[in-house]
Amino acid sequence: ERAIARHEVREIEQRHTVDGPRQDVTLDEEDDVVIIYNRVPKTASTSFTNIAYDLCARNKYHVLHINTTKNNPVMSLQDQVRFVKNVTSWREMKPGFYHGHVSYLDFAKFGVKKKPIYINVIRDPIERLVSYYYFLRFGDDYRPGLRRRKQGDKKTFDECVAAGGSDCAPEKLWLQIPFFCGHSSECWNVGSRWALEQAKYNLINEYFLVGVTEELEDFIMLLEAALPRFFRGATELYRTGKKSHLRKTTEKKLPTKETIAKLQQSEIWKMENEFYEFALEQFQFVRAHAVREKDGELYILAQNFFYEKIYPKSN
Repeated sequence: ERAIARHEVREIEQRHTVDGPRQDVTLDEEDDVVIIYNRVPKTASTSFTNIAYDLCARNKYHVLHINTTKNNPVMSLQDQVRFVKNVTSWREMKPGFYHGHVSYLDFAKFGVKKKPIYINVIRDPIERLVSYYYFLRFGDDYRPGLRRRKQGDKKTFDECVAAGGSDCAPEKLWLQIPFFCGHSSECWNVGSRWALEQAKYNLINEYFLVGVTEELEDFIMLLEAALPRFFRGATELYRTGKKSHLRKTTEKKLPTKETIAKLQQSEIWKMENEFYEFALEQFQFVRAHAVREKDGELYILAQNFFYEKIYPKSN
């Protein structure tokens, strides 16, 4: 798959070189849009991405998976330059929806005129870690035949925490903060208060919308209302869609209260949870100003502003 993808990219680049730069072709403003979903592992990202794949032909946009070596979320400096150049100048792939396990990258640092639209979804940190723990051992119902890295390890999450195992250590909770913090070295220093504050800053200032796994349908509904060019039909598809929109880790056992309490003593959990609560509050604030509830159903508000006192008067 990777070889085929490289070949397709090479063909497009060669055609572009042979034809010469198409300075005379200007994309419509509606088409000159790129969305980047730098998805955090085990936050229902596959379920959401599958909706984008199902809608791309109908809504006429491209979906591209960013596949990094060994799922490394930090790109080399030269790859950052390549990626920014691809995303901003690859006309054939616009409008485009890029997704992958890559930490936030600040396009402004590279001098681009038009930045992409960032979106993301995060999850309760302990629930995310538990899901990832069992995923590495048992996989999920999306690709049940695929052998996972920790396959054969039957130890439960509770047993792992009780034994002080590395796969369930508090340090493993440190993931959502660095994904939002970005490519600075301090972002990946476990327990960094600076990283937490930078992640909060980026979430508010650089992300169009950040949802939570537990309220994924509302996240999709808001995206459809705000960005219909990409997400028209997404809410109905999520509600009535195929099983491909539901990905569940198999053999998952919920942790005991004692296990949860032990993890919650960690300063790392406190920081990741602070970030999660911050993101949840912001999402609920956005939702409260965008929808109304009636008979248990949410409805998107119609346009609630208009223009008046327009001068000078036209004849």
